[in-house]
Amino acid sequence: MLKFHCLSYHELSKHQLYELLQLRQEVFIVEQNCPYLDADGKDQESYHILGVDSDGKLQAYTRIVPPGLSYKDYSSISRVITSSSIRGMKQGTPLMQYSIDKTLEHWPNYSIKISAQTYIVKFYTSLGFQETGEAYLEDDLPHIAMIRT
Repeated sequence: MLKFHCLSYHELSKHQLYELLQLRQEVFIVEQNCPYLDADGKDQESYHILGVDSDGKLQAYTRIVPPGLSYKDYSSISRVITSSSIRGMKQGTPLMQYSIDKTLEHWPNYSIKISAQTYIVKFYTSLGFQETGEAYLEDDLPHIAMIRT
């Protein structure tokens, strides 16, 4: 069972920042073999959801983004990750539910928009997101926009 924390960029310790950047690189760049610029300038204005295990090790992460930064009229959840060591242990749902709750807590008057990899649409649908528009390639991976109102 993971314990979740929601921290602004300025509340993150150097160690936490290093851990989350390391996890993002492990999963998105190395595992998915997708070279892209992860440091996109949005981290400083966003909140960071850290899912840590009983030893304090970061095992899951999301970034919640204020309206206007990724999408004009929506808040957003991005960089959704679980480490390879806990995949299959059903930690994605509590991670996303906590992230949704915190996003709505910070920006209650905005719907949440995500850019979901198409292979996991069913998971996001189970959390109340609905597909919008057509599938597209983002960093050479198929994605679709989804909105939760």
